[in-house]
Order: sequence, then C-alpha cells, then structure tokens
Amino acid sequence: MSSGTNTNPIAVWIDEQREKRTRQDWIIDVGPFAMLLVLGVLFTALSENFFTYGNLVNNVAKNSAFLLLVALAGTFPILQQSIDLSVAQLVTLTGVVTAVLIPDFGVLALPIAVVVGMMAGAFNGLVFTKLKVPSFLVTLGTLSIMGGLSLIVTDGSSITFRNDMVRDIATGEWIPFVPNLVLWGLVFYVFTVFLAWRTKFGRYCFALGENERVVELAGAKVDRYKIYPFVLSGLLCGAAGALLAARISSGSASMGEGMLLPSIAAIVMGGTALTGGVGGPHRTILGVLVIAVLQNGMNLTAVDPFVQEIILGVVVVAAVALSIDRRKIDVVK
Repeated sequence: MSSGTNTNPIAVWIDEQREKRTRQDWIIDVGPFAMLLVLGVLFTALSENFFTYGNLVNNVAKNSAFLLLVALAGTFPILQQSIDLSVAQLVTLTGVVTAVLIPDFGVLALPIAVVVGMMAGAFNGLVFTKLKVPSFLVTLGTLSIMGGLSLIVTDGSSITFRNDMVRDIATGEWIPFVPNLVLWGLVFYVFTVFLAWRTKFGRYCFALGENERVVELAGAKVDRYKIYPFVLSGLLCGAAGALLAARISSGSASMGEGMLLPSIAAIVMGGTALTGGVGGPHRTILGVLVIAVLQNGMNLTAVDPFVQEIILGVVVVAAVALSIDRRKIDVVK
C-alpha cells in the first residue's frame, strides 16, 4: 500500500483507489496534453498571429482567467458527484453587486461581492443537503433566481462606474509582463490545488465522489462536507464576477452569459469525471487551456460562431464519454 504509515482511513482508502489505474485513466491523463499540442500545431500553421506573445498572453491567457475561475468553481461539486449549474449566473450576480457598490465602497466592493457569492453557494448547498433536493435541480432553480435578481437590480441595462484603482486590480501589471488577471487566476489555482490535496476537505470531496458510505463510516459530518464545495464555488464565482466588473467598469445581467458550457467542457476535458471521485483542480487548468486555445484558434481562423458552438458541444460529449466511470453510471446526483 502506497500510503505507508498513513492512519487516516479516508486517505488510505483514496490511495488504494488511485493504485487501481486502467487504460482509460492513462488516456485521461495524456489526452489534454496531446490535444494542446495538436491544437497548437494546427492553429500555428493556419494563422501567423496565433503563436505570438500578444495573442497568447493578451488573448488566450487573460481571457481564460475568468474561465479558469468558473471551471475551478464547478470542479469541487463535480468531484463529490454533484453539479453546480448556477456558476454563470453567480458570476453575473456578483458582478452586478460589484458595480452597484463600487461608487460607495470603492475597492471594498470586491470582497463584499465575494461574500455574496459564498452566501449564494451556501444556499445551494443547504437546499441540496438538508432538503434532499438533487444538486442539478437546486442549481437549475437558483440559476433562474440569480438571473432574475440581476435583471431587477440593473433594470435590464448596464451599470457603469469609474474607479481607476478598482480597474487596475484587473487590468494592471503588478509583476512585469504578467497581467493581473493571469496572476489572480494562478493564485486561485494554487489555492484550490492546496485545498484538494493537502486538506481534509479535499480528501472528503474525492471520497464522496467515489463512495459516500466510506465517508459516513469514517465518522465525518457528511452534510457539512457536501455543502463546502458549493460555498467554495460561490467564492470563486464571486471573485470572477468582481474581477470581470472591475475589468469592464460595468455590470449587466448578461455579463456571465456563455460561461456554463465552456466551464463544464474544461472540467471534463481536464479529466474530472462527471461521475465524481477522480480528477481535481490540478487537471481543470489543462481543460481550460484546451478550450481557450480552441476558441482563440477558431476566432483567428474565422470559423463561423454558430459552428464554434457545435464544435464545443462535440468536445463536451467526447470528453464526457472518455472520462465517465461506467461502474457508477447507475448513480445519479
């Protein structure tokens, strides 16, 4: 057993599961790297503007920072074999909150928006666990609620503001040649990887996705550890919404539009199975890069936007088909 002297039953059990690797596991591990290489070579050949510093940093890296935050937000619920469909509307709601509060609170509006996101995530988790409503249905409902609240607050129009200090948080460069958006993305990435691999919370997320009964037998407060991923999802979406509002100096009821499908695509493309228990945030960044490079390359090569949606849908289906654990196909959450 690879766990050595580890006496934590959850950690020991997870180590045993990770030793049972199949050919599918190796395909999932290598797939995103191979896809990145293929896409990079393809778009470099098709467009002279693709493999340039300006495009890779200013377009791919900066634009993918928001997708990374939203995909990381969705990773932890999926790890425990649940799902959060409200991530895009969480970004919208917290972005609108940021835009409303900045004239009075300045920079403090950003952490306030993050707290609002955490509260919304906690609400999702509480309804899911305490009322025993499937996470799919809970977040489908709150998706609509948050969208409606955003429309009410904005009255269907954009709320603009001017605050150079707030804008600099998203658009400046505190480290030379590293845009702040990229920096924020990396900070939250490291934070989530630490949570997944160095905390009890992370171990329980994996264990809940593999076998919830094991967590119960270990004496853990299962409901608590099923709520935490949704709170974390709200935190990350709140950060994405606040940074997005800071970047564009406005908030609107459509600012998070189009983030849900690419985020799910990035999660499963990176190797986190919708059936839970495998993958994690360290894999999600690979899926984000694949999606970001694919979208950027299609834009540079003038692929019709409607065709792009079809291609993205095909990518999602293919990624799910490769990553899903068919031994748990009868378990639906």
